[in-house]
Amino acid sequence: MSTATHISTTAGWEAVGQHRELCGHRVFTIDAPSIGPEVHEPLLILHGFPTSSFDYAAVLDALRRGRRVLLIDGLGYGLSAKPDMHYTLALQADLAAAFVASLGLTRLALLTHDVGDTVGGELLARRADGTWPVEVTRRVITNGSIYIEQAHLTDGQQLLLSLPDEKLPPNIPVTAASLRRTLGDTFSPATTLAPEGSPDDLLGPTVEQIMRDDGHLVLTRLIRYIEERRENQERFTGAIESDPSPLHIVWGMDDPIAVPSMVDTLTAARPDATVVRLEGVGHYPMVEAPDRFLAAALLGLSD
Repeated sequence: MSTATHISTTAGWEAVGQHRELCGHRVFTIDAPSIGPEVHEPLLILHGFPTSSFDYAAVLDALRRGRRVLLIDGLGYGLSAKPDMHYTLALQADLAAAFVASLGLTRLALLTHDVGDTVGGELLARRADGTWPVEVTRRVITNGSIYIEQAHLTDGQQLLLSLPDEKLPPNIPVTAASLRRTLGDTFSPATTLAPEGSPDDLLGPTVEQIMRDDGHLVLTRLIRYIEERRENQERFTGAIESDPSPLHIVWGMDDPIAVPSMVDTLTAARPDATVVRLEGVGHYPMVEAPDRFLAAALLGLSD
C-alpha cells in the first residue's frame, strides 16, 4: 500500500493488507506506510466489537499523512480466522503485541475504540508491569464501555451474553439484515447512512466481514469480553487512567451504549486529558462522521 486510495469494499480492504501467523493464528493486518515524509511515530489502531479494522476505511488515508498506520483484526473478527474457542482480552492483546514485535517497533501512538479500548488497557497494564517494552507516546480513546457499570448494553448484547459460551447452531436467525439493523441502532439519529449497496455504503462490507467464515456464529464467544471487563476493570481501566502518556478523548455524544457520562468519569481521573465531544454522533464516530472524527483525533496525534 504505497499510494492514497479510497477503499470501500471487503476485497479492496483485504488487498492492501496481509494475513500473518501470530500466536499460532491466522490474523489479518495492515501496515500502511506514511503518505509523504514520516514525521510522526507509527500509529496502532485497535477496533471494536463486533466489527473490524474496516471501521477506519474512510479515514485511513488522512491518518497516513505523515505517519505509518498499523491495523489488526482481532481473532474472531473481520478478515482474521474465527476458530470455535474461548476468546480472551489477553489473547487479543497478545496478537496486537506480536504484530508490533514482528515489525520491530518499540515506539508508537495508540488509537482505540470500543473493546479496543480495553485491549489497549491490557497493553498499557503490561507496560506498567514491564512485560510489554513499548513506548506509547500518546493515546486517543473513543467510545468504549471503559466503565462497564455505566454502559447501556443493547438488547442484542444482552441476548448474546445470556447464551452459553459456545458456537451458535447454523440455523440461528442472525442475518445480514439483522446485523445491519443492530449496528445502525448504535448510530446517532442525526447520522445519514449511505443506501445499502451504494459505493459509499460502509455497513455492507462491515456486515459481510462479520459473517465471513461463519463469524456471526461465534459472536456468543466474542461477547465474553464484557464479562472479563467486569471482572478485571481495575486492571484495564486503571491502566487507561494511569498510563503517563498524553491522553486525548474523542466521544460521540449520542452513543446509546458507551454513554457520555463515561467521559466525565475519565476526565475526573485524568484532569490533564484533552477532550472533543462530537455532538450528533453515536457509537461509531469514524464511520458516522469521518471528517469530524479525523479533525478531532488528529488533535491528539500531533504536537
